Amino acid sequence: MRFVALVAVCLLSALPVRAAEAAFARATVPAMKTSIYVGSVTLTVGTFERAGDRWTTTYNAKVFPWFPWSEHGDITITVTDADLARLAKGETVEFTGDAQNHKKKPRKVTGRAQPANERSGKIKVRIHVDDVELIFNGTYELTR
Repeated sequence: MRFVALVAVCLLSALPVRAAEAAFARATVPAMKTSIYVGSVTLTVGTFERAGDRWTTTYNAKVFPWFPWSEHGDITITVTDADLARLAKGETVEFTGDAQNHKKKPRKVTGRAQPANERSGKIKVRIHVDDVELIFNGTYELTR
């Protein structure tokens, strides 16, 4: 009988994680802009599509006024089921990831999501480009 109760407690404790997993498969992030020395960078990403813990999309970074420095490529971040459950509880979540531009040059990605509710909130994304860290602040929305 104790074993059955223990198994029931374990199964019930996993419910928020499974609910988070089933609830969201996509994330949208509106274009974000940051300043650089005598200019700016606008980061536009497509809709992130979830495959397990990996969320993948394309990106386009436009550098003004130095348009030749602009780039596009693919970006992937890791957000686990446990992270989604923490977001649903209102907790801030840190994430990491990688990007690769159209010239196959790798970029390191870090950031954090701070929920306003279970579906949306604020996001801070840091992209490491050579010796520069670009910091973008924006919002996100999770959808099914």
